[in-house]
Amino acid sequence: LADGDVFSPGDVLATVTGPARGVLTAERIGLNFAQRMSGIATLTAQYVAAVAGTGVRIADTRKTTPGLRAFERHAVVSGGGSNHRFSLSDAVMAKDNHLAVLTRGGGSVTLAFEAALSRLPHTTHVEVEVDRLDQIPAVLAAGVGTIMLDNFTLDDLRAGVALIDGRATVEASGGVTLDTVRAIAETGVDVISVGALTHSAGAIDLGLDLRIEA
Repeated sequence: LADGDVFSPGDVLATVTGPARGVLTAERIGLNFAQRMSGIATLTAQYVAAVAGTGVRIADTRKTTPGLRAFERHAVVSGGGSNHRFSLSDAVMAKDNHLAVLTRGGGSVTLAFEAALSRLPHTTHVEVEVDRLDQIPAVLAAGVGTIMLDNFTLDDLRAGVALIDGRATVEASGGVTLDTVRAIAETGVDVISVGALTHSAGAIDLGLDLRIEA
């Protein structure tokens, strides 16, 4: 089966041929990878299905297993999701701790981001995380590309979307579950990032059955 194909218990996903020693040596490693990545893809597909028809993109985060990020991001895409930035070099992202530093001593968030944007290549995307509605106007005034609304209530998400009014991509994040993702999508956000896709996905039960040929 190809990446992203749906399968049921009892289906054959792949056939491996080779010397018995080589197959048995690689069996557990291969199964571990396939089980984990299939689990991530399956969980992602469940989130994508939950927001069907809203136009919202389900994205992963950088909360990935050390050394396995490329594989896990591929699994998210195979499940119908989208990837967030791969590394710190892919985009500039300012989070709550950065804002705390910027506003220390009464500094202007707007001026700080305008200065940063003036020094960045025009191809660099800038995203800013906020955790309160009153932080949005100053960030929006700087002209950043994406504003993340972190751990907002549904009412505050709707208010945030209305305040931003299409002037930046709106991302919702923080504590998203399968039970809440549909309601979050219906607030009008553009992207919902879900760390659980990679840090909490269970493994799919797969096995390898050996057939010895003369």
